[in-house]
Amino acid sequence: MYDDIYRRGSINRPPTPDAEDDQIQEKQLTFQEIIDIKLIESGEKERLKELLRERLIECGWRDEMKALCRAFAQKKGRDNVTLDDLVQLLTPKGRASVPDSVKAELLQRIRSFLASAAI
Repeated sequence: MYDDIYRRGSINRPPTPDAEDDQIQEKQLTFQEIIDIKLIESGEKERLKELLRERLIECGWRDEMKALCRAFAQKKGRDNVTLDDLVQLLTPKGRASVPDSVKAELLQRIRSFLASAAI
């Protein structure tokens, strides 16, 4: 009997967490992840992306980004430009130059979606 107690270890040790407890903790999603899932499932994310494309074309943003790409390629040499170069150049300029009215419209659409989805 003494051997059985000795083999089991300390009576005061903390319980070993179950594998299920670990899986439950891993499955907890952030609020942002939940919103993203709801946007995708409802199809609203694609509608928002299409609206953004339309608005950026309407305001000339897309043409401005194309012009930046062309000027950069001419300056550096067409064969010396990589996609990474263009991404590094365009990302900060592109984000900064999106008109406030476009941002506001998208934000309003997202808020309306969240209100109607009761999130």
